[in-house]
Amino acid sequence: MTEQSARHVANALMGAAAIGVAVTILRKPALRRMATGLIVAAVTSGIPTWLGREVRHAWYATGDHPGTRGGL
Repeated sequence: MTEQSARHVANALMGAAAIGVAVTILRKPALRRMATGLIVAAVTSGIPTWLGREVRHAWYATGDHPGTRGGL
């Protein structure tokens, strides 16, 4: 088996496993609620953190941050 064919087989197995997990989660209400809660938690904590970091980075990149204008 060549490396490329091994990668294709591994990708197919990972895809089949992901589809199996998705079907299982969608069929079981308790798992569906848990997955929804985890997605909401990730979105509500991750996006504001990322956005704040990007704004802070852009602010410092302009050179217009506290201490550069003498007392403002």
